[in-house]
Amino acid sequence: MKKFALFLLIGVVGTAPAFADGALSWQDCVTEARQHNPDLVSAKEKLHGAQAEKAVTRSGILPQVSTNASTSTDKAEDRDKTKTYSYGVTAKQLLFDGFKSVYDLSSADQNIKAAAYNYEITSSNVRLNLWSAYVGLLYAQESLNVTKDIVARRKQNLDLVQLQYDGGKEHKGSLLTAKANLAQAQFEVEQAARNVELYQRRLHKQLGRENFTPITASGDLIIRDIDTEKPVFETLVDATPLLKQLVAEKESARLGLKSSQAALFPEVYANASAGKSDNVWPPQARSWSAGFSVSFPIFQGGLQQAGISKARAGFEQAKADMRSGRDGVILTLAETWTQWQDAVAQARIQEQFLEASRERARITEAQYSSGLSTFNDWSLIEDALVSNEKAVLQAKASAFTSEASWLQAKGETLDE
Repeated sequence: MKKFALFLLIGVVGTAPAFADGALSWQDCVTEARQHNPDLVSAKEKLHGAQAEKAVTRSGILPQVSTNASTSTDKAEDRDKTKTYSYGVTAKQLLFDGFKSVYDLSSADQNIKAAAYNYEITSSNVRLNLWSAYVGLLYAQESLNVTKDIVARRKQNLDLVQLQYDGGKEHKGSLLTAKANLAQAQFEVEQAARNVELYQRRLHKQLGRENFTPITASGDLIIRDIDTEKPVFETLVDATPLLKQLVAEKESARLGLKSSQAALFPEVYANASAGKSDNVWPPQARSWSAGFSVSFPIFQGGLQQAGISKARAGFEQAKADMRSGRDGVILTLAETWTQWQDAVAQARIQEQFLEASRERARITEAQYSSGLSTFNDWSLIEDALVSNEKAVLQAKASAFTSEASWLQAKGETLDE
């Protein structure tokens, strides 16, 4: 089976310091983005919030203990003022609420799972954006080198045309065309230099840096072999963080519906209190009490029924979202895999065109120098060589970003 692949040759190897040459490797970028990317920080705090919310929910089924202390002064007509002092402790324990608290606690567990999967989704998105910015900077750096080489080649071509023109073998139109080609190439060098700074800023954003400083990316874009066998997308979808998040949200909504229905049951509490009270400090008279309390909602203006209807609608919505999300992820997997395969194959083809253009340019330049080829024929072949040099670089960058989109569709994170 024919295979292609993408391989990023990292420039920093061995045990050398990561920033010894001032350039960032891919692993350097991953390490920094994990710590400072604001989207990741936000997703992590959302997970912490979900965990704290579970603790809030769990507190409702644990014993509730409180202390109290008070003092008061009473004065009635024809009587002296009297003071009363008291202090004590009260406790209550939920015994039964129709399992509402159990459903709420289970729902909180599902919300934690959803937040954890949301963090993975965010990490996957950050990985895609970081990789695109990193490869974009590599592309911009290499593009700058390519355009400088094109300037040198256009200058060499202009010298050859000038020589032919001075010898009366070429007309002025050819000379002016060669000069225009050189001017265009020089402009593209300036344009490439501006793009380098633009991609530096894009990488800065994904790294989470606050202050801009010029940076460079280490590595080269090289095409290698990959397996071109089509995967089973319907199987891959079940392992994606997005679908797992939707499943957790659906389960949380189902438990929320159960909790709303359980609110129709009475709440039973065990209550106890103990303390002292007296008209002197410290009080000496002891008192205590223990018992049960039951509360049952009779009429609340339709509040509970409306809550159940709302929870049921939320559950049905979550089910529909999960189904739609699953279908969407399958389609995205198919699209990104296809685009990746096409991009890699196209990069290979562009390399072949470049190889052919270089050979044609070498032959035609020799023919033009000896008068066996016209300027128009030679110019067309030179233009094709320049175009193919740019096209190869663009095709390689496209292949790498297409692979990143495929990995993001599968849900791969910065930790993978």
